[in-house]
Amino acid sequence: MKYDVIVVGGGPAGICAAVSAARQGVKTLLVEQNGFCGGMATAGLVGPFMTCYDSTGEEMIIRGLFEEIVDRLVEKGFAIHPKDVMGGTAFTSWIKIGHDHVTPFESEGLKLVLDEMLCEAGVEVLYHTAFLEPVLEENKIIGIKVASKSGIESIEGNVIIDCTGDGDVAYRSGVPFEMGNEELGLIQPATMFYHISNVDSDALEADIQANINNFYRKDGVNYRSLHWRVTEARENGDWSLDRVSIGIFRMPKKDEWCVNTSRIMNIDSTDNKSLTKAEIEGRRQVDEITKFFRKYVPGCQDARIKATASHIGIRESRHIKGEYRLTADDLLNAKVPEDSVFIAANSVDVHGRFGPKSNEYVPINGKYYGVPYRSLVPVKVDNLLIAGRCLSADSTAAGAVRVMPPCMAMGQAAGTAAALSIKNNCTVRNINIKELTYLLKENKVYFG
Repeated sequence: MKYDVIVVGGGPAGICAAVSAARQGVKTLLVEQNGFCGGMATAGLVGPFMTCYDSTGEEMIIRGLFEEIVDRLVEKGFAIHPKDVMGGTAFTSWIKIGHDHVTPFESEGLKLVLDEMLCEAGVEVLYHTAFLEPVLEENKIIGIKVASKSGIESIEGNVIIDCTGDGDVAYRSGVPFEMGNEELGLIQPATMFYHISNVDSDALEADIQANINNFYRKDGVNYRSLHWRVTEARENGDWSLDRVSIGIFRMPKKDEWCVNTSRIMNIDSTDNKSLTKAEIEGRRQVDEITKFFRKYVPGCQDARIKATASHIGIRESRHIKGEYRLTADDLLNAKVPEDSVFIAANSVDVHGRFGPKSNEYVPINGKYYGVPYRSLVPVKVDNLLIAGRCLSADSTAAGAVRVMPPCMAMGQAAGTAAALSIKNNCTVRNINIKELTYLLKENKVYFG
């Protein structure tokens, strides 16, 4: 088997990398360990898509393939368009800052839409196939080895795009990396997302509205939705979690909610023992949270677990070293480098830095920032690109662009760049940036 472009990992970044490369007319393979694409959006049940607008909430700036996916979901009744979702509502867990124009969506519908897009683009897909190791020729990656029910196979590729989330391809190719925040010795906590149904949402929202003026922040901890109920449960011995509020986001169907509350500290997603611990503890916490809903939260007495994630939600692991390391200063000061491949305005969102109850949420000082192509190009190894939360960035900057809309934009940029390098017979490290941005604009990527 030989391909122009091989994309490893079919999460938000990988799906867009594969589709964008194939649409440029190059032979493209997508390798995914699950039986479906979507990554954290499907296997992880993470939702909603965070904002795709500028910091003023006035203009949609993450567009391209992300917007096409959203439009297809909306057309099929699987999502609510971000233009119709405002901050401070049930769809944003009543959070205002940085949460204007999120996108509530159905994960099962997303699986269907992504399959359709892959087939339409002509991407060859291998589901139930795990990446094992790169095939290297000195400092150049020339293929990968995979494992599946068919056995162990070698696949040749001219360009490999690492969309594994953890940067597995880059790491196993010998590219240097940082693990979480090495300066502080911390990794953002993991979360077991899950969905509940059969909720009387009017009763739930009435309880929130009656207490919404009591939202506050103290000692780095946000006391937001249902913190009064959590306090009551803790006093009664029914709450053991190191959380003080409930992260709960209404989904397109009125009785269904996405729950982002469980918190598992010190999880290394590159270690199978640590992942196993996270999955078991995550489900234990889901059980406790659900019992809390049924006993203490109005409208949730008959709530049912619709689904728990089939993969623990991971916020952070390896930050692969690229030609440029995106920094928090770049984002917070709204810098737009000349080689930017998309713009975004997602706030810095760091969990657990000051203990398991803490959250930091820092908006940027401008309308948007740019993410440079150099942050998708790893050092040391040729023919390799990275996209998604493993991009070259410091821990704080990654806390902003790790969310799904920027990851999709990264994937589209990486896939387009890979195709461009094939067509022009050059390395991905040496492509013409002006030609890349021209192609991205042709495919509805917005640059302000």
